[in-house]
Amino acid sequence: MLNKLLSFIRRYDMIHPGDTVICAVSGGADSVALLLALYLLRQKLGICLEAAHFDHQLRGTESDGDAAFVRELCERFDIPLHMGRGQVVAGEKGLEAAARDARYAFLQGLPGKIATAHTADDNAETVLMHLVRGTGLKGLGAIAPVRGQIIRPMLTVTRDEVLGFLEGYCLPHREDSSNESDRFLRNRIRHHVMPLLRQENPKLAENLSQMALRLRQDEDLLSDLAQVDGPLEIETLRAMPEAQRSRVLERCLKQGGVREPEAEHIALADAVVFSEKPSAKARFPGGIILGRCYGRLQIQEEPEPLEPVDLACPGSTQIPQLGLTVLCEPAERTVDEKDCFTVDVHGKLTLRCRASGDRIRRSGGTKTLKKLFIDRKIPADQRCRVPVLCDEEGVVGVYGIGADLDRIAPVWQIRFIKTES
Repeated sequence: MLNKLLSFIRRYDMIHPGDTVICAVSGGADSVALLLALYLLRQKLGICLEAAHFDHQLRGTESDGDAAFVRELCERFDIPLHMGRGQVVAGEKGLEAAARDARYAFLQGLPGKIATAHTADDNAETVLMHLVRGTGLKGLGAIAPVRGQIIRPMLTVTRDEVLGFLEGYCLPHREDSSNESDRFLRNRIRHHVMPLLRQENPKLAENLSQMALRLRQDEDLLSDLAQVDGPLEIETLRAMPEAQRSRVLERCLKQGGVREPEAEHIALADAVVFSEKPSAKARFPGGIILGRCYGRLQIQEEPEPLEPVDLACPGSTQIPQLGLTVLCEPAERTVDEKDCFTVDVHGKLTLRCRASGDRIRRSGGTKTLKKLFIDRKIPADQRCRVPVLCDEEGVVGVYGIGADLDRIAPVWQIRFIKTES
């Protein structure tokens, strides 16, 4: 077992001389075997070995016994021990997932590389669990040998090898009573499915674990192809092989804030890419919006429509929502610029967002604001924030575009000033 462990550590470059390696020890056979193996290899690896135990407080006195066992074991070998505990409450994904999240939160707060005792059997069981739930290549890759500061040196070691190793060193371990329950899917697979499959192939665990490691390498290669520099052009995405495009979309969603994109989310993003609507968009968990904008795919924010504001004329009006100040003062000459124009005003002067039917005449003729905004390539999600100046007779002008040519007159000068970046 020690040779397997050492070979796997070197294969994945898990540990370097001088590293502090903290072994996560529950008290069960796998973690005790890993702790002893790292203890025996510590000088060859050139590491500083420590241990960590997290009490989930789920099994009463049995949990207390586990903690006492781990403490005594570490004292016996003079291994520094980090102890943690927390009250675990089942969340949306269940008690098992909540316990795992609490445990990793504790472990990842420790200063060093965290070695966990996942074996080839654990890896094989994870493959089958993912198959039952439905999965792709990433799920078939099962448990990662290295993930950040977490390392799993025992993924090629079987549970039988663990028990033989402990027996050879006459080292005891604890049995978790919850492992006997068929309440959890992993236990049902371990107790009922794996024994049946082993009758067909006694090396099932090793084979499935090795398959998972190979498929993880394939997934890593495909994920590397998903690293696209620059904007995501729709035509480029459409031309990609589906395997590459789905990973690009998954990466895009993750970067946009979707924590765990699922197959349905990637399919929805793909539908946006292939939609016939040039401004297609879709909503994702967390309020994330993925949309198209003139041939590009991007994460978008839900815009807050501009609320109508009555302007002081003459006078100065602050528009905090847009970071603008609007000055209205008597005109000395005719002006028609994007942020300053002179117009004749009839009645109350209001600044608002575009309304259905709004029209304006510019040098290219009279157009609806909707058509004008499209021609000017103003993103669809930003059109409700373009300030439209109107009075009782209709549109007077549009900030960023200019005045209605039918309303230009050297009467009132309207000037827009940016007050914040």
